[in-house]
Amino acid sequence: NLGVMYTNGLGVRQDYKKAYTWYIKAAEQGDAEAQFNLGIMYGKGLGVRQDFRIAKEWYGKACDSGNQSGCDQYANLNTQGY
Repeated sequence: NLGVMYTNGLGVRQDYKKAYTWYIKAAEQGDAEAQFNLGIMYGKGLGVRQDFRIAKEWYGKACDSGNQSGCDQYANLNTQGY
């Protein structure tokens, strides 16, 4: 997964913007892991402006795609009022 490679600097220079590019491509095709990772990026402001509402949207999509961690993070942000 190229997004993970760029996020973690595995064999390439760490580059959150490139990671975002690869995650968004996969996420738009329904990849639950990529959707979850976009939630993390927005939640932490990694390569994007931190935005908990957008993070919640991506976590929700990940949850809908079967990612339990996405469900957990969605619920967490929901209880925080996002």
